Amino acid sequence: MNEAKNGSRAAEKCLFDFYAEKMMLVCCRYLKNREDAEEVLLDGFYKFFKNIGTFHYQHDAAVTAFLKKIMVNECLMLLRKKNVFTIVSDTIPEVISGNDDALSNLTATEILQLIIQLPVGYRTVFNLHAIEGIEHQEIAELLGISAGTSKSQLSKARALLQKMVAQKGITYARQKSR
Repeated sequence: MNEAKNGSRAAEKCLFDFYAEKMMLVCCRYLKNREDAEEVLLDGFYKFFKNIGTFHYQHDAAVTAFLKKIMVNECLMLLRKKNVFTIVSDTIPEVISGNDDALSNLTATEILQLIIQLPVGYRTVFNLHAIEGIEHQEIAELLGISAGTSKSQLSKARALLQKMVAQKGITYARQKSR
């Protein structure tokens, strides 16, 4: 970390190589388009290295948390810039009762694919609250919505994810029985 603070390109490359895959997963959770996620990843690392002098290294987990915060903020800025962040106001999707083991049959990649399929508003609020642990009031401030809207979007996202997981479980069970 100290070498990177002193401008060592080799140290920066090592840090990038070490954290890039993990941060790319963060970006992909927010952005459907892989090219957008890659752009945000590079912009985020640029900001990290530009401001690395102000970062006080404590341990690797602090670097991960700092980078993650940068990546999430960059994703939100891109969504706002592209004006694709719209709050979906549909009614809560009907939950399909299906195979209770459906979730345990899915891989992390399949779960990520389901999250990516959520409408932008649902996906963004779900990621911020369920995965990042941000409270609704802060989400409301970040996205320019009310806390009630954030709660509603999360509820709808969860219901839609349950429906999608149940459907995926039914498909998985059919494939397994063949």
